Amino acid sequence: MQFTSEQRLDDAVLEREFTLDEIPGILWTPGSASTSAPAPLILLSPPPLGLRKAYPRLVARARHSAADGFATATIELPGSGDRPRWPAAEQARADLRRAMEAGEPVSDEIIDALTLPLVEKAVPEWQAALDALLSLPEIGGPVGYSGGVISIGTRLAAVEPRISAAVLFAGSFVPRAMFEEARKVTIPLHVLLQWDDEGNDRQAALDLFDAFGSKEKTLHANMGGHTGVPQFAGDAAAQFFTRHLK
Repeated sequence: MQFTSEQRLDDAVLEREFTLDEIPGILWTPGSASTSAPAPLILLSPPPLGLRKAYPRLVARARHSAADGFATATIELPGSGDRPRWPAAEQARADLRRAMEAGEPVSDEIIDALTLPLVEKAVPEWQAALDALLSLPEIGGPVGYSGGVISIGTRLAAVEPRISAAVLFAGSFVPRAMFEEARKVTIPLHVLLQWDDEGNDRQAALDLFDAFGSKEKTLHANMGGHTGVPQFAGDAAAQFFTRHLK
């Protein structure tokens, strides 16, 4: 991990950009992290539109988490931002748009082509990032995961034992293969679902929630579209991490 820039957003948050094997990322730490006990960590997964476009939402969540004593980190997803594009993924996105604009069902083939290669590449990258982040003296466990694509969070929660709790956003199409993986997830989960999300198969999201093997899992469903998550739902997610990571 190589830090490339540093700025203090205020007295409470230090923001550092980094690269890890040419993958861009950002780390936010509470101002007291270097002078007190290492901060617990939340992995903050961005949407596929890229870190720069998603930055306002990410930094707002990072500030909120820092106020609660958490460090947060994010990395650019494969094929997003300035990272190389995948022709196959671009074709899958075009097929998805075409089906949705025509009012046709989105086929399993389109969902698999859009999501499964992303999961296969993104999860090992998150694990490598976690290795690097936990080697820093100001960062400690336990570790949480927050964000979408929900299939990435499902795979990571199933295979990465260092993650103790996860907040998942049900805002993306889910391949059928992920339902079997969901049964292997046993950590506490807090799942957010926007009931009228135009880019999400609501029934698939409900079925995935049902499939999770966690003894503690909570579904927060709210009216509204993809970007309409109410503030109180975000506050509940923050309280969830405080209960399980501190």
